[in-house]
Amino acid sequence: MTAKLRVGVMHMNDRSDLVNVKQTTFHLLDHMRQMSESGVEYWLARDLQKLLEYAKWSDFRNVIEKAMMACDAAGGRQENHFARVRKMVTIGSNAERPVEDVALTRYACYLAAMNGDPSKPVIAAAQAYFAVQTRKQELAEQHDELETRLALRDKVKVSNKDLNSTAKNVGVQNYALFHDAGYRGLYDDLGVAQIKDRKGIPVKEDWLDRIGNQELAANYFRITQAEASLKREPVNGDLAARQVHREVGQEVRNTIKKLGGTMPEDLPAEPSLKSLARARKTPRKLLRGKP
Repeated sequence: MTAKLRVGVMHMNDRSDLVNVKQTTFHLLDHMRQMSESGVEYWLARDLQKLLEYAKWSDFRNVIEKAMMACDAAGGRQENHFARVRKMVTIGSNAERPVEDVALTRYACYLAAMNGDPSKPVIAAAQAYFAVQTRKQELAEQHDELETRLALRDKVKVSNKDLNSTAKNVGVQNYALFHDAGYRGLYDDLGVAQIKDRKGIPVKEDWLDRIGNQELAANYFRITQAEASLKREPVNGDLAARQVHREVGQEVRNTIKKLGGTMPEDLPAEPSLKSLARARKTPRKLLRGKP
């Protein structure tokens, strides 16, 4: 066998070994995963220490501390991802003693793996595992947020129709001015054109398709409460209905202010719901491979 051929065979074996390490590591990490009573998945640091081939707990604890600092630097909160715990371990003669441990979220594990030595195949495999898992979680959260936003937008659309019907019953004829009164109450006397300009929304776009969950929820509350007020109070005609709608908008705004929330006109525009909904209907494989 020539030297070149021997080298080629060795490289093929190396690649095969790396694949085996990756598959084994992924399987063990899946097996080590635990679930809290509140439904949050976590891994124990001492389990990871053994898997990632750290001989001493003190060495891996240093890695955990670096991961905590990385969490702080990224704007995260340590207490949400690193929980110091104690567990009992068996020593001689079936006796037990408590030892320090740390429960780590998926993100904390990712940071710990990224602060490990990537020249070790098992650490490189763990980095890949938690990178994929973290990205999957991000995609799931984005999907949940989009679903919530779409549902709120539908509620706003249906509720506006109900409000129009109730407004008609109390004698409203100019619906544009009626709705404008509600917007001005909620948005500190800004009309739709001014709201769009402030948020950088193109004139031809439906601005309700470009606002986020908080703002949609505020408008939904405004619409439903305006309808309830029109049904409850002795209202007759355009001017009286506009006044009611404006006052309801102002009350919703005052509630947001009292709770310390961001005023709706100061919330940023979001990507168009129409384009997001189209993208959701297009089948795409966002992640290849399954850990």
